[in-house]
Amino acid sequence: MTTSMSIRDLTRSSKNILDYDYIDIEDKKQNIYKGVFIPNRYANEVKKFLDETLKNQKKQEIETFKSFLDSFDGTTENKNFSELKAQNGKNRDNLS
Repeated sequence: MTTSMSIRDLTRSSKNILDYDYIDIEDKKQNIYKGVFIPNRYANEVKKFLDETLKNQKKQEIETFKSFLDSFDGTTENKNFSELKAQNGKNRDNLS
């Protein structure tokens, strides 16, 4: 069973929160979704899910970054920003 409450309603009726599987929290005046309240009986499952999701996101970001780094073929080794900028300008001239 679920419901939707404002933060104000949630604090006023804290006795009833355990009756619900989760509670959507929203700003009733501005009609903006703020989040979700989950009772403690589901907390461990939700934490495990979030930990795994965040771990997968970080893994994906690292893989993306690694593939970006692998795209360099050694042409940037031991060069500072000015040298790379000059090299980039030469490469553009060659493309024209």
